[in-house]
Amino acid sequence: MKLATGIIPARYQSERFPGKPLALIQGKPMIQRVYEAAQTAQSLERVIVATDDKRILHAAQKFGADTLMTSSSHRSGTDRVAEITAGVNTPLIINIQGDEPLIKGEVIDELVEALQDEDIPMATLAVKEEDMILLNDHNVVKVVFNREGYALYFSRSPLPFQASGYFWRHIGIYGYQRNFLLEFCQIPPSRLEKTEKLEQLRAIENGYRIKIIENQFSSLSVDSPEDIIKVEKLLEEERR
Repeated sequence: MKLATGIIPARYQSERFPGKPLALIQGKPMIQRVYEAAQTAQSLERVIVATDDKRILHAAQKFGADTLMTSSSHRSGTDRVAEITAGVNTPLIINIQGDEPLIKGEVIDELVEALQDEDIPMATLAVKEEDMILLNDHNVVKVVFNREGYALYFSRSPLPFQASGYFWRHIGIYGYQRNFLLEFCQIPPSRLEKTEKLEQLRAIENGYRIKIIENQFSSLSVDSPEDIIKVEKLLEEERR
């Protein structure tokens, strides 16, 4: 089995939530929760926190994380991941979002398993979402895919229009063939990507396939301080 390197891009500046990676969740920095969860994946040879901020660097080093500094000029987390990727040798790379404190190691393993097929350049996750209120939430990214499981489109708008019963909610963790990721980051941002503010649309717009892994993972990404309360509530419910 081809193993992967897990990379967690973490930046301090955020329009909606400055310092988000260091936000405490039940007394533990969010970046630490993501790192420790990633460490439980059986398919990762190494997990790295990639940051351009010394506050995050020092906090991550304090809890023992493998941490590397990156350029501060990157326009996206994917570019930050690509900078680290250039210095690692595993054939697969997993981009683990630093705002997914509920991520599970087995979910990462599913992505790595899918990428054993070298014809799949890129893979990501989706869950069947039955809370239809979220269909109109622009912070919730939706995805539609074909019968072979390849993405047709991602959007912040309702997708599909007038969906009933459920829709597929995208989970922002990505797996790549190493060489594809390095090539992908050399492609200029596409029109759809800039319109939706979704990097993965650059791949689709340039003719690359994205494999969607259907999952039962109960995700809650942190976009605002209010989301910290929601995560803590879910963690408390898990303990009971």
